[in-house]
Amino acid sequence: MRRPARLGIALTLALATAGCSAAADHRNQAHTTSGTPVSVTNCGRPTVFTRPPERAVALDQTSTETLLELGLHGRMAGTANLKTKIPAAYAAAYAEVPVIAPKIATGEQLRAAAPDFVVAASADLFTADRAGTRGELAALKVPTFVSAVDCPRENPAGTTPFELLFSDYENLGRIFGVEERAHALATRQRSAVAKAGADAAKVPRGARQPTVVYLYSVFNGMPYVAGGTGLPSEMSRIVGARNAFDDIDEDWPEVSWEEVARRDPDFIVVGDLSERGRPGDSAAEKRAAMTRHPVISRLAAVAGDRILEVPGIELDPSVRSVHALGLLSEGMKGLGHAR
Repeated sequence: MRRPARLGIALTLALATAGCSAAADHRNQAHTTSGTPVSVTNCGRPTVFTRPPERAVALDQTSTETLLELGLHGRMAGTANLKTKIPAAYAAAYAEVPVIAPKIATGEQLRAAAPDFVVAASADLFTADRAGTRGELAALKVPTFVSAVDCPRENPAGTTPFELLFSDYENLGRIFGVEERAHALATRQRSAVAKAGADAAKVPRGARQPTVVYLYSVFNGMPYVAGGTGLPSEMSRIVGARNAFDDIDEDWPEVSWEEVARRDPDFIVVGDLSERGRPGDSAAEKRAAMTRHPVISRLAAVAGDRILEVPGIELDPSVRSVHALGLLSEGMKGLGHAR
């Protein structure tokens, strides 16, 4: 078994401590009954909740899994846009949530679910030709929530993507009246990030900072990699490395294989999207594309098998992302990055 596969199996257990720890637990779902309104400003939009939501709809897998992790499946009226398999720790809870749309939900599908709260990881799901704009839903007395990660202009300068994720947990905890559970989740994940950062601090002073290319997808033979605005640049910083394409102002830009070769990374992180099922999505296909390429195959990272495999979905901000951070930290250590 190749080293990346061994790491993947061993560190899958870490997901239970970094996230996925409470989804199947039906306890601790009682919400605040004091009647005190909760005010939350989300992506520049202030909203007052006079009572916790009882019919929430999550418009994507990321927000669905966050609500499941917070033990809120009993207060979900729907989910949509599943991109990959739901983790086993969430499976029983997810089975209780109605699927209002297998892909992106329309306004009609959303309204048929009669939601009292709508959550999404990205603002582009709230458009007139999709679920409806946040303003349209507000006019219908349906409050909405977008992950703070997708609202960079509304956040304090210098706030890290992981801290924005943790603020999502805590704000959702306030909205639903499950503050203790949300705080516990944020605390566990902050500890995981701190551990990865502490490991990076052990690198000998003066050691060269390694570079990493994150290969997310190969479409029509062309690689899509992590640019400077996505979570992988922050993950790299935490583990004492640098995203080789952090100078590109996009999350997942298309580049050329020749440009990957020119940047000659020390490590390559392959996002496994095999469950999505598109050509070039699996880690095996991406490995094959690199080993067949006349130039890429000669890179030291490829020839020396300094390749790490992580679930592709975890490279975008979500409750699972600290798991990918752990895989990156442990994988680089196992492949010779000094600690």
